[in-house]
Amino acid sequence: MYSLFIKEIGSFFHSLSGYIVIVFFLLINSLFMWVFEGSMNIPDGGYATRAPLFSLAPWVFLVLVPAVTMRSFAEEKRSGTLDLLLIRPVTGMQIVSAKYFAAIVLIILSLLPTLIYYFSIVYLGNPPGNIDQGGTWGSYIGLLFLAGAYAAIGIWCSSLTDNPVVSFILAVVISMTLCYGTEQASSLLSSGSIGKLILSFSIIEHYRSMSRGVIDTRDIVYFIALIYLFLVFTRYRLESRK
Repeated sequence: MYSLFIKEIGSFFHSLSGYIVIVFFLLINSLFMWVFEGSMNIPDGGYATRAPLFSLAPWVFLVLVPAVTMRSFAEEKRSGTLDLLLIRPVTGMQIVSAKYFAAIVLIILSLLPTLIYYFSIVYLGNPPGNIDQGGTWGSYIGLLFLAGAYAAIGIWCSSLTDNPVVSFILAVVISMTLCYGTEQASSLLSSGSIGKLILSFSIIEHYRSMSRGVIDTRDIVYFIALIYLFLVFTRYRLESRK
């Protein structure tokens, strides 16, 4: 599993894909937070807050994470190397986990430079350091779980097809449905337990809960269960191929 994990990490950075992901994520957030005029521009807003980053990042990750995972199994199937991978002395779950955690590492690497934004906002505060620390770190944790859920969905979609573009589109549609589609559906049924039940399946609702700085075990259990569910789906897909 470890050798496969290292191979996956190397495949990101031996091509331009890993660098493009990191640069794209940082560029989009930087432009909206510091350059483009609007409600997300921190200097124009006159308030030292990390909210623009954590409001924009879920939308950026909605496209970025499927772009990272779309080649995970689709490219292996198209090139014929997946059959060779399946006869190696590793279990299906080990193969899935190696590819999943490689994607998570790339996501973490794209998030690390955003700490520059955090320290810049701390410095710009009046007085310096006047920032909601709990909300900031809660949002980072929530963003990692959200990206992890996107990655699990993307890996499963990649196992369904040998076309990376189809995998990308399918992952975006499913992620958007679980993220924002459930929220819209619950708003149509705002009165009653059915609306609340639908809202409880919304990824963005659990992310917003964590971004308030309160790490609720219900949110953590939701994300872990969702991630595990899609990884198990992927494992069954591989085993059916065997």
